[in-house]
Amino acid sequence: MAVYILGISCFYHDAAAALIKDGEIIAAAQEERFTRKKHDFNFPENAIKYCLSEACIETRDLSFVAFYDKPLLKFERILLTYFSYAPIGFRSFNKAIPLWLRDRLWMSSLISENLNYQGKILFTEHHESHASSAFYPSPFKEAAILTMDGVGEWATTSFGVGKDNDFELLYEIRFPHSLGLLYSAFTYYTGFKVNSAEYKVMGLAPYGEPKYANLILKELIDLKEDGSFKLNMKYFNYCAGLTMTNKNFDKLFKRPPRKPETKITQLDMDLARSVQAVTEEAMLRTCRHIHKLTGQKNLCLAGGVALNCVANGKILKEGPFENIWIQPSAGDAGGALGAALRIWYKYLGNKRSADDIHDSQKGSYLGPEYQDSYIENYLKTNNIAYSKLGRQELSKTIAGYISNEKVIGWFQGRMEFGPRALGARSIIGDARSPVMQSRMNLKIKFRESFRPFAPSVLAEKAKDYFNIDCESPYMLLVAEVEKSHICFPIADRKTISDRRSEKELEGFDRLKIIRSDIPAVTHIDNSARLQTVSEDTPNKAYYELIMELYKNIGCPVIINTSFNVRGEPIVASPQDAYRCFMRTEMDYLVIGSFVIDRKQQPKKDLEDRQYFELD
Repeated sequence: MAVYILGISCFYHDAAAALIKDGEIIAAAQEERFTRKKHDFNFPENAIKYCLSEACIETRDLSFVAFYDKPLLKFERILLTYFSYAPIGFRSFNKAIPLWLRDRLWMSSLISENLNYQGKILFTEHHESHASSAFYPSPFKEAAILTMDGVGEWATTSFGVGKDNDFELLYEIRFPHSLGLLYSAFTYYTGFKVNSAEYKVMGLAPYGEPKYANLILKELIDLKEDGSFKLNMKYFNYCAGLTMTNKNFDKLFKRPPRKPETKITQLDMDLARSVQAVTEEAMLRTCRHIHKLTGQKNLCLAGGVALNCVANGKILKEGPFENIWIQPSAGDAGGALGAALRIWYKYLGNKRSADDIHDSQKGSYLGPEYQDSYIENYLKTNNIAYSKLGRQELSKTIAGYISNEKVIGWFQGRMEFGPRALGARSIIGDARSPVMQSRMNLKIKFRESFRPFAPSVLAEKAKDYFNIDCESPYMLLVAEVEKSHICFPIADRKTISDRRSEKELEGFDRLKIIRSDIPAVTHIDNSARLQTVSEDTPNKAYYELIMELYKNIGCPVIINTSFNVRGEPIVASPQDAYRCFMRTEMDYLVIGSFVIDRKQQPKKDLEDRQYFELD
């Protein structure tokens, strides 16, 4: 009889569910994709329903349910922290405690009631779940493991060693000392949303200089040579307050936090660059220490900090490990998968097979898929004009559109698990276009102009375009664009009068520099967060499309950004895709075998443009 284990994460941010069958990953999805509420933290009833339906089972068929952290241990940390700061923090205490007393302390009962499930419910520690999600799906038989995030129960950083079907976490750094919370403090201070927009700080960093890195190391974080650290809590408010930083932080950097949606200043850019530099240094020192201590050649990464793909690229390039593997859903959502896998391998003692080459994440294409019959019924029912194309004709047609600078909403196969669009729920375009970056940001994504776009590149051609010697299927590594594709930077006279030198430009004017022959995916520091797409990917249609484009124009690189707009989760269903398509200025929507031309849509749909809530 098959053993089904359902993993659940929720009640902090990015609630999710994952299902494994006899150790095989069957399904995984974030709750936000179904509720359309970004970073939805509520009990993932819709994600659970999807996972069960994907396996064609009901809750009574489940052998175990695993939860990704230990609520009592987390509650202990919260109480002790408030007591340590009392009477300061009463407002925060008064806001948090009712939530715990109402449901979070009674997790077993809550799970049983919501699922109508009477079987065994098991709990793993937060960083244990992260470590499980990193090691077990990795290709490695043996590996060092590093997990870094804001905070779990008590741990904020942990490392250990995995071998075969087990691992041991050897060391941890505890709350309130947290590299993730340090980064979030600067996310808050530069005017972005905590636990949501840390990637914006990472994208903003290349516009600044690390002017404040030494000040951060002197005043905010005591970083040791082995990567261990302590924060100076004099400057932070997150232990007992409702903000990340306090007046001492303001005094240190000589201003209050930037108000959201106000102008981003050079100070914000320099602060972003500075905290990014400190984060990279902390991660590099930690990795060197782990390597020295464990002697392992492979490294597995998870936790929210592992989504910092710039730091990951530095670890790969400058660190001591030969190979690294990062869980594609490295944040809390991935904890659901890690909890389920930990029960299968550790609790049940099952054997694990690994070949040091292939992972078991299935490309992270673990979400729902829609058949052509469902899609066509939806299109006909709603009187949406479309054309249906065969597989080869589809690739050729869309490659032609892309080469003519058309923007495509691309919806194919199973939805991605994790924050990155990997060619299943993507908006794609021509990487060679000098205007595509600004057009996509301002008229399609409705987001800040400085945000870079990622390239998808044929795996066999990646080395020709990027300074990387391994595959990057999950878009979690940043690499430099190869020098042969870098142009002498010339300002676009159409947008910047007649100034030609980048040295004359400041801030976001540097965006208007053409710096490579794939300018739409080249960040201002000549880097790119790339996804390599191989022939054996589960997403065959995506590989075939890029290959067809390469045959046509000789360029194996396209823009790949997530199929959503600012403030909205990535689309999950054909309904979500059409709604998003019609609210933007995308030219074509491709769902399965069907192509939808914007110009052929009903006038009422074109006029029914809705505004989006900002982050």
